[in-house]
Amino acid sequence: MILVGMLDSPYVRRAAVTGTLLGLDVEHRSVSVFRHMDAFRAINPLIKAPSLVCDDGVVISESLLIIQHFEDLAGRSLRPDNPAARRFDLSLTGIGIVAADKAVAVEYERKRPEAQRYGPWQERILAQLHTALDLLNQAAWNGDLRHGPELKPAEIAAAVAWGFSRFVIPEHVDEGRWPALAAQAKACEQLDVFKAWPIDRE
Repeated sequence: MILVGMLDSPYVRRAAVTGTLLGLDVEHRSVSVFRHMDAFRAINPLIKAPSLVCDDGVVISESLLIIQHFEDLAGRSLRPDNPAARRFDLSLTGIGIVAADKAVAVEYERKRPEAQRYGPWQERILAQLHTALDLLNQAAWNGDLRHGPELKPAEIAAAVAWGFSRFVIPEHVDEGRWPALAAQAKACEQLDVFKAWPIDRE
């Protein structure tokens, strides 16, 4: 199976890291939804990253569904078995995904011509990003987000969201404001699985 998309996408990277941790052999094809639109359209007419091309040719869009398929193939999940711990991990994973979503939105707004930018909307999505980072930083401070020996989905989501935010909009994401999250993400980035899937624009 082939995971299609650029590793500067937090969604592609989270899926790739998860698949590897589940012990799956995931081939990666670096195709940009912007610079290689025609090539991506030939793989998935939705031009959606990530896209997973399964061995039988079926294409799955959306990172959450791709990760669900990875879990189906592996016959297990990275989430805790205990119901309460599992719910808590789902909650923190959702916050990590929101952080990534809002960082993407801030980056996209910045790409608009100045005349097409709407200040109140920019302020709103930046505030949502900062709120998500506040919550993740508190979780990291409390010890609810770690960096091993076995990573849970929330820990992957948090580290990937932080790494992406610092990569594309560092002026809006000061390490000094979220030190516990920054430390957690930095430790994750030192793991082999994160090094195998580095943030990259190429």
